[in-house]
Amino acid sequence: MSSLTEQAAERRRFARGDGADPADREGRRARLRESFSRLLGEFPAEEQPPEPRLLERTECDGYIRERVEFATVEGLRMPTYVLMPRRPASVPAAAVIALHGHGYGSREIVGLEPDGSERAGHPGLHKDFAISLAREGFVVFAPELIGFGDRRLEEDKQEKPGQNSCFRLAAHLLLTGRTLAGLRVRETMRAVDYARSLPGADPNRIAVMGISGGGLVAGFAAALDERIRCAVVSGYASLFAESILARNHCLDNYIPGILLEAEMPELLGLIAPRALFLESGDADRVFPREAAEKAYRELQGLYSEAGAPGSLAADFFAGGHEIHGEPAFAWLRERLEAPPTTGRGESR
Repeated sequence: MSSLTEQAAERRRFARGDGADPADREGRRARLRESFSRLLGEFPAEEQPPEPRLLERTECDGYIRERVEFATVEGLRMPTYVLMPRRPASVPAAAVIALHGHGYGSREIVGLEPDGSERAGHPGLHKDFAISLAREGFVVFAPELIGFGDRRLEEDKQEKPGQNSCFRLAAHLLLTGRTLAGLRVRETMRAVDYARSLPGADPNRIAVMGISGGGLVAGFAAALDERIRCAVVSGYASLFAESILARNHCLDNYIPGILLEAEMPELLGLIAPRALFLESGDADRVFPREAAEKAYRELQGLYSEAGAPGSLAADFFAGGHEIHGEPAFAWLRERLEAPPTTGRGESR
């Protein structure tokens, strides 16, 4: 397996070429974006009407929480919590799509128990970051990623709330030329569509923030969807060779053939020159700090090449596999209230 990984790295170096013409960087980025999208899986290009439906509405301290569902791809519907601040930071307000990681789903980031009741205990690694974002004055969308919570297979709903359906969904999708990562990314793009249509949310100021498996979805959705203005990737940015291939991981992390195209930093580098912020805890055993720092250094080079070195930042904090929060929230405030960047890092 080590030999195959090394062969894949050598193939990437050969394809890229030592001293490759800098003028072809944009061409390579375009080709990588196309091949990355293809490896995630082929999904229908046509978009079905969202047909949103309100499921519940609750008055909360400082914000209103709604649970809605809307159509995404191939007949699927995605329940999503929408948190609307009573005092938005601006009108219309910037929006953030908040993506949970492995656990019991979207309720885990909006202060609820698995059954939908208000949580009284510790918020865990997610730290209810969707609520924190709403209290920053953002309109927040917290989708239920497929395979978790209410979107598990029936057989898994009989198990503990944290039991997910990732393995079976991912394995079956592979047989049809799709990946679970790709399906989650495509559905997140539909969440961007929905966010852009919501009155009170600014369609030109949409960010994404995710933790762990949600960090994968956040980073890869931002890499492919240029409508996403900036991204926070928490507890995920690393090197495939030193994280995904270094221990057992959920099958939703695996994209067939991806190492023949790029390492993780180059995929996340597709976000440039749009802004990217990384969070990494020094005691994170899932995506270790050393590999995260290597990824960050590679991304620094890619952002410099894109003419936007100031659009990349990171918070290497004392902690584990968890949301840290405050530095990322402050960075989002700055980025979402500033004029958008265009071209090679210039502002308009």
